[in-house]
Amino acid sequence: MHLIETINLSYAYRDNVRALENVNFVAPRNLRIAVIGPNGAGKSTLFRHLNGVIRPQSGQVLVRGEPISKRNLKEVRKFVGVVFQNPDDQIFAPTVEQDIAFGPTNLGLDEATVMHRVDEALGLLDIEYLRHRAPHHLSGGEKKRVAIAGVLAMEPGVLVMDEPTAGLDPRGRDDLVRFVNSLWSRYGITVIFSTHELDLVSRMADYVYVMSQGRILAQGTVPEIFEQEEMLQRIRLDLPVIPKLCRSLRRRGAGIPVVYTLVEAEEVLASALALPPKP
Repeated sequence: MHLIETINLSYAYRDNVRALENVNFVAPRNLRIAVIGPNGAGKSTLFRHLNGVIRPQSGQVLVRGEPISKRNLKEVRKFVGVVFQNPDDQIFAPTVEQDIAFGPTNLGLDEATVMHRVDEALGLLDIEYLRHRAPHHLSGGEKKRVAIAGVLAMEPGVLVMDEPTAGLDPRGRDDLVRFVNSLWSRYGITVIFSTHELDLVSRMADYVYVMSQGRILAQGTVPEIFEQEEMLQRIRLDLPVIPKLCRSLRRRGAGIPVVYTLVEAEEVLASALALPPKP
């Protein structure tokens, strides 16, 4: 049984624009899944279906094998936590502490348990210093971390993030990548995220779905998707620098494999250049 599955999911907005067209998406346990595609591909609309923010017009969304319904909506939203692209869409309480406490409180937990979860979430995101701050005084990166903390305080089994690095500076992006990877490796949380920045995919994903115009064009591992360079170019997505450099060097006769991360590239090039091991 998959944690999340959509079956022939379709949705159109009032102006009759087809946002999703027969989307079949699967999220197994303990996997990092990237959903990539250009702006307007349907990524955000798909994510809003995964915890019942939007109801299907046709097709189904199953969470742990059960269709989302009014009966199980509260449990679904506890289990599938969604972080929207704009954190202002989900941060509304007077202080950061109150905002993070909102979800656990609505679960009916006692005050001591709620505060324990708030403390844990603040610690995980390293934002204890923001506890008593007003959210509207925070930077974009701080708001993003508060939004994630609010979702994690619900202790979800699946974390869904829509364009999680949007508006972050390079250091903020790196911090987020490390944090998300730690959630997956240390806590076994299934992570689903959308992006049109393909350099994130090789750092954060095990499996990839490619979307365009509301449809899934391709799916597979990172190498399987990055091999389809023409398809990616057709929907205006560009390969990251590292695999692009590897392929360029291979065309010039270099006997190196195509790799996808900086660490892998350093090892491959050091070996090709016969450099001594690191001290």
